[in-house]
Amino acid sequence: MKSNQNPQHLTKKNVPDEWFTWRKKDSYEQELVSRPSLSYWKDAWRRLVKNKLAMLGLVFLILLIMMAIFGPMVSPYEVNTGELSNQYKPPSADHWFGTDNLGRDVFTRTWYGARISLFVGFMAALIDVTVGIIWGGISGYKGGRTDNIMMRIIEILYGLPYLLVVILLLVVLGPSLSTIIVALTVTGWVGMARIVRGQVMQIKNYEYVLASKSFGTKTPRIIRRNLLPNTMGPIIVQMTLTVPSAIFAEAFLSFIGLGIQAPFASWGVMASDSLGAILSGYWWTLFFPAFFISFTMFAFNVLGDGLQDALDPKLRK
Repeated sequence: MKSNQNPQHLTKKNVPDEWFTWRKKDSYEQELVSRPSLSYWKDAWRRLVKNKLAMLGLVFLILLIMMAIFGPMVSPYEVNTGELSNQYKPPSADHWFGTDNLGRDVFTRTWYGARISLFVGFMAALIDVTVGIIWGGISGYKGGRTDNIMMRIIEILYGLPYLLVVILLLVVLGPSLSTIIVALTVTGWVGMARIVRGQVMQIKNYEYVLASKSFGTKTPRIIRRNLLPNTMGPIIVQMTLTVPSAIFAEAFLSFIGLGIQAPFASWGVMASDSLGAILSGYWWTLFFPAFFISFTMFAFNVLGDGLQDALDPKLRK
């Protein structure tokens, strides 16, 4: 016998619980259908914003870049000019970060050092990305004998001690800013190439790539239009890890005297100059360059971890 009850008058007293569960699920699915869909990059940004630690790192890096550009303009002191009468002044209203052994303003030198460190880091990462994308993209897409030859070359370069190669090049070519960038990128692109190759080998058998090949599209265009856009997630993540590595390498090389040479300011040079001062209690000469080296590396690493989670398609809802 059919029931004459209308759905509007149904209650839990005369209708099973499954009916209400079905109605709730149906309304939820209708809401999802009517809700505007997010693009891959908008969804990745939405998930990145939810990661508070990654956003902290991003905000710090933005402020660091802004201070590297405008910080020396705020200070009334020159980067390489000081007075011996102001030697080892502690942080104060006149010298916010204090002064060093030659009376130079540490605040001004810190932001000039940020310029050099960030420039080295971003240039090294840019070269690594460019060479790695080209090498890994061709190797992964071509496959076969071409891939074997190119991968053997990568394995040879990967087996070379990275720091030893950099130090030898700096000794042979002489320490300078351009030499540091060249030395850091001679073998630094190998990791990026391997990541790009793995991604390309996975994507090249997708239907839209095979369709492009069947229409006679040339290899460079397929790599540029079909393969690279779908590998940008791992590339961006790897780039955020390459920049702090290059910054730390530059600071280390400058610290041991093979990088940027005095009187030019870099975080490594400032740390090296302050070794004797720290034993005498002038802690600020080492604290500020060491702090910014450490926190910059921390910010890039947490941002990279956040991007890795945000760009992972498996976590997309």
